[in-house]
Amino acid sequence: MSALACLELGYVARAHGLRGEVAVRAFDPASETLGTVERVRLRLRSGEEREYAVESFRPANKEDLLYFEGVESRTAAEALVGAKVFVYREDLEPPEEGEFFQGDLVGLAAVDEQGASLGTVEEVWATGEVPNLVIRAKGRPELVVPFADEFVPAVDVPAGRIVIRPPEYLEADGPEGPGDGDGG
Repeated sequence: MSALACLELGYVARAHGLRGEVAVRAFDPASETLGTVERVRLRLRSGEEREYAVESFRPANKEDLLYFEGVESRTAAEALVGAKVFVYREDLEPPEEGEFFQGDLVGLAAVDEQGASLGTVEEVWATGEVPNLVIRAKGRPELVVPFADEFVPAVDVPAGRIVIRPPEYLEADGPEGPGDGDGG
């Protein structure tokens, strides 16, 4: 599967019920995308990828509940827990000029305003009024930044790069973060 052909939407959070239904947690809880597509692609924890037809969809509190064709038991549904959920771009309406899908942010190289690497956007958490970007880099503390103009002055999806203005309290502590490097 080409990264450009699909868009990561979320993950299978848990099995639901006894007949094979799964709960999918999307990056954007307000997204209705899973209710509009007829198929998804799952990347299992093992790395194996499978395409599934969506038999039914119903929104729930913080998740969407789906039945996939061929998944007919709780055991089969449990085998999908932790799988990343992708939708095919060709099945979606394209974003408007200057807009992009939240899933397009995953995998972007995060840099500060001077161009220094901060890591890679690994996840998007939609837990409040604005989504939070989770940026990780080997040997550095995880950085969680609100996806708002104040903290994200530029996004260049085609170039694979996002400019981050970390919150002031992180800059004051330096790249190691609070308590690192001070011997205690």
